[in-house]
Parts: sequence; structure tokens; C-alpha cells
Amino acid sequence: MSKQTIGCLALVLVALCITGLFVYQLPPVYDRVGWRVDQLRASILYAIKPPEQVEFEPVGETLPGLSDQLPTATPTPAFTNTPIPPGPTDTPTATPTVTLTPTPIPGQALLSGFTHMYQSWNNCGPANLAMALTYWGWEGDQRDTAAFLKPNARDRNVMPYEMQDYVQTEAGLGAAVRVGGNLQMLKAFVAAGIPVIVEKGFEGVGFDGWMGHYEVVNGYDDAAQVFYVQDSYKGPDLEIPYDELSEQWRAFNNTYIVVYPPEREAEVLSILGPQSDPDANFQFALQKAIEETGKLNGRDQFFARFNQGSNLVALHDYQAGATAFDAAFANYNLLAEGERPWRMMWYQTGPYFAYYYTGRYQDVIDLANTTLGLTSEPNLEESYYWRGRARLALGDVDGAIQDFQASLKHHKDFQPALEQLGLLGVTP
Repeated sequence: MSKQTIGCLALVLVALCITGLFVYQLPPVYDRVGWRVDQLRASILYAIKPPEQVEFEPVGETLPGLSDQLPTATPTPAFTNTPIPPGPTDTPTATPTVTLTPTPIPGQALLSGFTHMYQSWNNCGPANLAMALTYWGWEGDQRDTAAFLKPNARDRNVMPYEMQDYVQTEAGLGAAVRVGGNLQMLKAFVAAGIPVIVEKGFEGVGFDGWMGHYEVVNGYDDAAQVFYVQDSYKGPDLEIPYDELSEQWRAFNNTYIVVYPPEREAEVLSILGPQSDPDANFQFALQKAIEETGKLNGRDQFFARFNQGSNLVALHDYQAGATAFDAAFANYNLLAEGERPWRMMWYQTGPYFAYYYTGRYQDVIDLANTTLGLTSEPNLEESYYWRGRARLALGDVDGAIQDFQASLKHHKDFQPALEQLGLLGVTP
């Protein structure tokens, strides 16, 4: 074979590779085969470095003389796994004086009228939000919600606050995000004809280990002791036992999202009762987490301690929050490798707040490095952002800029990263 022929074949091969990469990036193609490629990549990387073996041990040290120079503890709502008290444009407008009579809770209820959607790869949040919206007559699908919630299709997670933003700004409906939920609250909403989205832990076929998941709760039956849910991964109209949901829900601080027409806001507030006030909601969830740490063991205790830290952060008690997270990570390191929820920091960012606002910048950096190292494709914009904040606090301006730019690479128009670059006089 002549050199000219070999050269032509090489050019053809390069052209085919470039064309293949271009075609692979097209949404219809990526939706169909992208998950297989991602799964293969993850399997190879996780076989080389098993993520369940990785441990995080916070240093717990603040730089000498830093105690009088700590940043103002005013976290942005966009990074907590629990909602910060709503501002003037948020709904519902919480008021403790609601006096409507709560809807009686029968022994069973089942809501219909959903359009079930199986999620495309890594599209749990958009799919479940879309299903909940169809109940209220919304006519879109998960592609519409994903375009807003996940401008980068490879984004690992959608936060509850992002789903709330979509409902309020794009769908013309009201939304309330609360934590510390219980089964009675879920049943009260369903009995009133209002489905609820819950964020929970999940283990199943097709992936390794524990991960986060959303489901739409649309029914319950006290006699059978089950909830009925619309699940974007497993299918429509699934039954999940009360105790199973309780255990899985704990992993996410019992977070729930209520989507409703604006004209039913007073009814939603009435069902929430004292939980309609965000501060009261966090206090309630904090007490629940504290009680659970005293009676649970193993992985459940890790979740309870983590929840305790998340609620303290939401209440702006960062020192106590950092202590709670230290205890949670210590508990994590004692778990058997097969029990470790090593994807936890993909979904929740409370430790970054706690460590940053107590001046523990190296812990922020180490935790971000650990978290990013546990991904087959490190595309967690929040981790880059917080590592950038910590690097900036330690005087590493160039490193901070690189992190803020990486955050934007994985989530374009991510406002906190844009704001930090703006403060540094850097054009994204």
C-alpha cells in the first residue's frame, strides 16, 4: 500500500471521527446512545478508582487571625439543598395567620390526569417536573423543562429551587419548596387534589450504588400502607410502601415541592400550617433531624446528621452546621463501602456553605476536589464555584477565575459564577 493511499485513509478516518463526534452531540442521538457511552466511561473509571473507597476527612482549621475577617454570612438561595426564606417575588407568600379549615384526610386518594414520561438519560428532574405540570393542563414535555433546568445535558443534578424557578417564571403556576416533610403532609396534599414532588434516595438496576431521584406522589392507601407515584425511571402508577418512602426520603432532608395554581395558594398555606413560614419549617426539620440522629444507625444516621447540618445552614448557624457536617462525614467513613452514598455531594451543597462561612477554606477546596473526583465527567458547577470562592479567599486569584469559568462551562449563565467574574473584572 502506497504512502499516498495510507495518507488518504488516515484523512478519511479523521473525518469520520470528527463527523461521529458531531453527530453524537446532536440531542436526538445523545438521548439514545449517550447514556451507554457515559455508563461505559463511568464503569472504566470506577473500576480503576472505586468511588466507594474514597473518604473525606475535614481538617477543621481556620487560618490564624481569620476569625475577625470572615465573610458576611449571607448565602445565596441558589446553592442550598433547602430553600432560603422567600423574597418578595417568591410564592407562596407565607403568613402564619391563615385560618382556612384543612381538608379532611380520607383513608385513600388517587389523582389521575398525568402524562407519564420516561426520562431521557440523566433527566430525572425535568421529566418529573414535566409530569407534575401536566396534571394542571400544561402541554409541554421534559425537553421544555430541561432546556431551562439543564442547559448542559450532562449536568448531574437539578436543584429544587431551580424547579421552583421554572414553575413560577415559565409555567405560570405557584410552587413551594419545603423540608422536613412527613407522610401525613403528603397525604393531606394528595387528598386536596394537589400532587407533590419528592426528592429521595434511589437504588436500582442500570447503575452502581446509591443516587438521588425525584418522584411525583399522586395517591395513597392507608389499608395497603402504600403511596402511588409516577416514576420517570421505573414507570407509571407504581406502589411504594410507606416505610420505604420514609427511609428513602430522609436522604434529602424530606424535601418536597408543591406545584399549584395561583388561585389555590391560600389552600396550600393552610395545609402547610406552621410550615408555611420558612424559618419555622427549618426549625421543624432541624428538630426532626436531631431526634433521628439519636435513634438511627449506619447510613440513616449519616443522612440525619447531614440533614441537621443542612437545616442549620439554612438558619444561618454556620458554626453549628459545620460541626454537624463534620460528624456526618465521620459517620460516612465508618460505613461499609457498599453502604456509602458516595454521590451525596452531587445533589446537596450545604457543607460548602458551612465551611466557607466559618473560614475553613481548605476544607471547601478539599471537599470540592473529592466531589469532582467522584464523577466520570466532572460537571458539577456548584463544586467549581465554591472551590473558586475558597481559592479567592486564600489569595489564589488565577485559580479562582479558572474555577468560575469552569462553572460556566458546565452551566452557562450560572449567575453566581458570572457575578464573581464581574467583581474580578473578568469577561466570561
